[in-house]
Amino acid sequence: MSDVTIHSTAAQMSEALIAGSTTSVALTNAHFAQIEAVEPAVHAFLHLDKDGALSQAAEVDAKRARGEKLAPLAGVPLALKDVLAQQGVPTTAGSKMLEGWRPPYDATVVKKLKDAGVVILGKTNMDEFAMGSSTENSAYGNTHNPWDLTRIPGGSGGGSAAALAAFQAPLAIGTDTGGSIRQPAAVTGTVGVKPTYGGVSRYGLIAFSSSLDQAGPCARTVLDTALLHEAIAGYDQMDSTSINAPVPQVVAAAKKLDIKGLKIGVVKELLGEGFQAGVRQRFEEALEELVKAGAQIVEVSCPNFDYGLAAYYLIAPSEASSNLARFDSMRYGIRIGDDGTRSAAEVMSLTRHEGFGAEVKRRIILGTYALSSGYYDAYYGSAQKVRTLVKRDFDAAFANVDVLVSPTCPTTAFKLGENTDDPLAMYLNDIATIPVNLAGIGGMSLPCGLAPEDGLPVGFQIMSPGMRDDLMYQVGGTLEAALVSKWGHTLLSQAPALAGN
Repeated sequence: MSDVTIHSTAAQMSEALIAGSTTSVALTNAHFAQIEAVEPAVHAFLHLDKDGALSQAAEVDAKRARGEKLAPLAGVPLALKDVLAQQGVPTTAGSKMLEGWRPPYDATVVKKLKDAGVVILGKTNMDEFAMGSSTENSAYGNTHNPWDLTRIPGGSGGGSAAALAAFQAPLAIGTDTGGSIRQPAAVTGTVGVKPTYGGVSRYGLIAFSSSLDQAGPCARTVLDTALLHEAIAGYDQMDSTSINAPVPQVVAAAKKLDIKGLKIGVVKELLGEGFQAGVRQRFEEALEELVKAGAQIVEVSCPNFDYGLAAYYLIAPSEASSNLARFDSMRYGIRIGDDGTRSAAEVMSLTRHEGFGAEVKRRIILGTYALSSGYYDAYYGSAQKVRTLVKRDFDAAFANVDVLVSPTCPTTAFKLGENTDDPLAMYLNDIATIPVNLAGIGGMSLPCGLAPEDGLPVGFQIMSPGMRDDLMYQVGGTLEAALVSKWGHTLLSQAPALAGN
């Protein structure tokens, strides 16, 4: 493969493919070899589509040989979160309920990837129906963090993030309902972006919470993430929430490396009690790099963020209880107890008992209660009012600053099993990411160092106004370049031997 390896960036792989110094088939085979080597320990994937991927790769190579014009990422491999429908490929959303389901269509994101010539290696592990912060809620076993196999890789998109950190793929797709792209990126030392709500189509995304869910790009560098962002973004008439507006020029923004004169707001409510000392230290050091690059740092107060977590855990379960009602054993999915002796109601009850895991059941029960007669206004209605207040906090802040920043997570990756018996402790991991989803704006997490207490990655979160995703790429690209220059290496170059270094 010439001097391009699985440790190269997606941009470098693209350049090598264009130059003819490697082929997509060679890149794809190299990544499958890495998957074979480390997958037993990491368990990032639920399904590998080796025949399909190599067929895609060969097609790209043939088109390039014929001199056809190709998209920038044509021939570069990618890992796809198992919550997006891919025609003919098993798609389970990490649940027994959809075991064996092969969609008859592609999600719009998947169609865009195929049109761009991106090679889809397989489907990655996730918390069931995207409900969780650790990928411990998957019906198919835990994914392990490549930095420390005893720790979580984040959730719900832990499989996609772990695949990047273990060099099993240079690109990945995740979905973010309350931080499920950004939190896994933070704890694995990778980059993850939740685009503005409606900026990337949700058609073909198995719904958890429809007003919050958003597919987005994941990679190991800000530029790679931007390249993937532009490949999947854009208006889609199949999605009623899709924004009919030009896609922000995020690739140009990521390359700009200039933030002189930008005002960056530090949200004081997202640096309070419960944030690990090492997380705060690395965050503050990153702020110093932004100051050196010419940005002005301003402290900003968003008082209603304190209520965001509570509002989210009423809104999201309420929408989940509605969305998951379709899994009734009658139309699709598994069916349990249908032996001719039971009523439809009994079959439905048995199927939902067997098909849904504990966390999904917990959220369905909570959401159904919040939506029930006599409680709707007190719970769901009140949560929506708080959501409006959170959005107003963002609007007021963005009237004075260009972007907002905070640590992505209060702590580094915790141990597998550490919080499984304490749902509230698990939910608190999303305290800094949830406000972005409530407001529908853009959010990015990129690595800003290793915490001195445990040597694990720390995430730096950048939040930008709606449809100004280019601003977070501009700040993120500048910060990444400054940190790499300061360290003399990329963060993942310090990852364990498991990751292939």
